[in-house]
Parts: sequence; structure tokens; C-alpha cells
Amino acid sequence: MRSLIENLEESKIREVANAAMDKTDVLAFWFGESDEVTPEFIRRAAVESLERGETFYTHNLGLPELRQCIANEMSKRHGVASVGMGRVAVTTGGVSALMIAAQALVSPGDEVVVISPLWPNLCAQATIMGAHLKHVSLSPRAGLWELDMDKLIAALTSSVKLLILNAPNNPTGWTLTRREQETILKHCREKGIWILADEVYENLYYEKTENGCAPSFLDICDPNDKLIVVHSFSKSFLMTGWRLGWMVVPEYALNSIGKLIEFNTSCASLFTQRAGVVAIQRCDEVTPRVVSHLKLCRDTLCSSLGKIQGIELASPRGGMYAFFKINGYKDSLDVAKRLVLDVGLGIAPGEAFAPESRDWFRWCFASKDPLRLTQGIGRLNEWLETNSRF
Repeated sequence: MRSLIENLEESKIREVANAAMDKTDVLAFWFGESDEVTPEFIRRAAVESLERGETFYTHNLGLPELRQCIANEMSKRHGVASVGMGRVAVTTGGVSALMIAAQALVSPGDEVVVISPLWPNLCAQATIMGAHLKHVSLSPRAGLWELDMDKLIAALTSSVKLLILNAPNNPTGWTLTRREQETILKHCREKGIWILADEVYENLYYEKTENGCAPSFLDICDPNDKLIVVHSFSKSFLMTGWRLGWMVVPEYALNSIGKLIEFNTSCASLFTQRAGVVAIQRCDEVTPRVVSHLKLCRDTLCSSLGKIQGIELASPRGGMYAFFKINGYKDSLDVAKRLVLDVGLGIAPGEAFAPESRDWFRWCFASKDPLRLTQGIGRLNEWLETNSRF
């Protein structure tokens, strides 16, 4: 076994979840998924596909019908005609798309810049490929995480191969502004740096915009820019377990991406892709309702957290997480384990996302019933009353 793989850090979120293995009454908010099932009409499309006997391989890049649906949606959403089917690859989940992008772009010894705090898989994937990672940290101000653009530009030297960023961000909810995107894209063009943009939370955006989603690099890029944008059906279609995602890449890169899909997974399952076609075609029946409900959940949770003495947070502009700090508690991993063991409250430790967020916590507010969030707040208050440091 490669020593690099043996030395990879295990998920600290899983570490907390494992501590609750023998407990039955746990309110779990640690993983990034809703507890609401996939809409029936999407499930029905997969069932009908299976009933037709569609259990065979399909094209490495995905069903042409699904790729065209995705291309049409991306073009409509971002007001560009340049996202054609020849730029779209369907993958076995967003995480597979991100890994394939790392395999396509990163060689051992390459310098890769990441903006953190960040979902740990994005860092691990580049590390697995042998990259040297350079972190540019967001800075919290009154609970709101912000990017120091001068610091980022200084880090993006001509020796850097790839910039990895996730916006709207997991875990902080930070979202790039249009001006920040324009500055980053211009600089990376000048330096020849690839951008890997994880935009899977694009639709889960709570500010008013013309297209109803967060600012995207697809809004401003040229078709041949060194840019890979990754999406997923998981979040805004309530399809986390389906493992279906996609990539938008320069057309000249599509053949190479197809090779890597072949060597990784061969293809996404056919019946899952049939469900994806229906999900995209009827997205107006799913995503707006999901976003509206998540906004209610966000407001419910953040309002309650904001009333607790010693808690620092800002309501996130996008994503599905409240990222907060409890003043006086420095070791989020230890506190998260104690919360689940003492009062059955499961939240993710900020330490899982970056050393600089070691004393922060992530709470996924994607709950079908907002009452669960209120119950979770009650358990947090109960624990803090017993373990007060004020």
C-alpha cells in the first residue's frame, strides 16, 4: 500500500458519527444531505427503466439524452450558448467528477492552491495525486467568512497548476461575488492556471439573482478557458444516494475525461441516468421548492442559534449549513463527540474542514421537518447549561 494513502486522514465527521453507533435517539445533522426522499416521479423513472431491462453499460460520457438536457439547462441558467453537449460528461456522483478532474490535471509534485475551510475530499483528491497543497484561508468577521483577494492572487504564481474552490462553500456558506470571479479568472488566464470549481450548491442560494442561482464561472468564461465546473444531482434534486453528477469542461478535454471515466467506473448506471433526465426536465417542480424550504430551515436554525449566549455565526448566503463558533470551546472534535454521547446531538466538527476552523461547528439544516432543528437547539442548550464556560 502506498504510504501516502496509508497516511491520509480519516473523516472526522465519520469519527463523530461512529461515536454514536450504539445510540438510538440521535438527532443527526452531521452529513450533507436532506432527510427528505427523492421525489416520486424521479424514482418512478428509474423503476420503469429497470422494468424495461435497462441494466447494461452505456456510453462513458453518459446518455446523449441526459447530456443534452444538462447542456440545455446550463445554457439557460447561465445565459450562454457555448455549453453544448460536447462539453458535458456525466459521472457517478459529483465526488467522482472531482476525483476525475484531479486525475486529469494533477501530476506528482504539482502546486495546487485551495481556498479553505473546505470539504476535505477536495484536498484529499489532490493529495492522492501527489500534489503539494497551498491553503488560502477565508477569514471570519462576525461569523461571516470572507476572501482576502490580495492574499489569493499572491498565492497564484506561475508555478501553480490548479486552483480548487467551492462556492457556495461547504462548510461556511461563503459565496464568490461576480467581481471576485472576474478577478480570479483573469489572473488564472494570465498565469495559465486551471480552475476546478465545485458548484454543486449553485442552486441552493438565498439571495435574489436574475437566474435564481449563485454566481458561476460559466456566466463569464470563454469555452476554451482552463476551467472545469462540477455539479451534482445530490443536493438540489434530493438525490444523494443515486450517485449522479456531471462536469462541464472545455470541448478539447472531453475525450480525455471519457478515458478516465472508463478507467474509474466505466459509466453511470443507465436507470439512474433515466431518473436524471426526468429530474432535469422537471427541475422547476423540485428545486424551487427545495430552496424555499431550505431557506425556512436556515432562518429557523440561525435565528435560534443567534439567541444562545457565546455563539458566533452569520446566516449563510448559500449551501445547506450553519457554520458557527461557541466561544470558550476550542476543540470542536472533542465537543462534537461529547454532544452526541451526552445529549444525542450530532453535528460536524469544524476541525474536519481546516485547522483554522478547529473551534467551529457545522450544522446541516436540510431537514424535512424544521421541528427537528428546534429539538436539536434544545439539546444544545441542555448541554451548554451543564457545561457552561461563561
